[in-house]
Amino acid sequence: MLATVTRYRAFSLVAAVTALTVGGCAAGSVDTGSAGSGSLTSSSVPRLHVEVLGTSPHDPTSFTQGLEVSGAELLEGTGLLGRSHISARDLGTGVERVRVPLPDDVFGEGLTVAGDTVWQLTWRDHVAFARDRDTLAERARVTYDGEGWGLCAQANRLVMSNGSDTLTFRDPVTFQPVGSVAVTLDGKPVDRLNELECTPDGMVYANVWQTSDIVRIDPATGRVVAIVDASGLLTAEQEKGVDVLNGIAAVPGTDRFLITGKLYPFVFDVRFVS
Repeated sequence: MLATVTRYRAFSLVAAVTALTVGGCAAGSVDTGSAGSGSLTSSSVPRLHVEVLGTSPHDPTSFTQGLEVSGAELLEGTGLLGRSHISARDLGTGVERVRVPLPDDVFGEGLTVAGDTVWQLTWRDHVAFARDRDTLAERARVTYDGEGWGLCAQANRLVMSNGSDTLTFRDPVTFQPVGSVAVTLDGKPVDRLNELECTPDGMVYANVWQTSDIVRIDPATGRVVAIVDASGLLTAEQEKGVDVLNGIAAVPGTDRFLITGKLYPFVFDVRFVS
């Protein structure tokens, strides 16, 4: 289906064929009656925009699925069969310290840091990798039902998306589910929730796949409390070689975020402002 082609579109014909071979349609991606279909609008929720403070280079071959600041490093997880990996690079210099490939038959997805463990999802392989925070080496694997899309960590739980309108809460040690919440905007479900970022104020930010929208979610109620319009980051020429916006990383101790996308040439240092 077209939705599958778009989500996993690669920069080369070979990668695109690989993506199509995976088959199927991402959860919730064709629900045209939900608030998540297309750009989001609301008369009651503020719509913010992105203030760009700076940019840094981003590997334009990286099919970004997860992004997180951890200490002085930026962790990134990428997708596509045979090309998925996880890496850590210095926030200041951009120099990559370590990169660990995933098995060739595994499609990497979102990641997060919980204590000394990095959790990394897979799309339809039903496996989460528990990795050493320093070396990124695999320490264990656990299984889960359904698809894996985005992941972030709160104080005592993980928050996971699967492409639907549901966020699942998981134990940060065992990865077992401990609850869930349905996400809504003005009472309507918001599906296609993708890469996630948890912030110290208790909120969860989520890319809405196939749009330039990022939603701020109150996980206690599931309500979307703000919509961020992140369109216009790239020129028309730059947009020809990229896929969708995906990747949100809060910069600790600030009101800034780092955002990027699949095959994007830049990481943007931004604020979300009125």
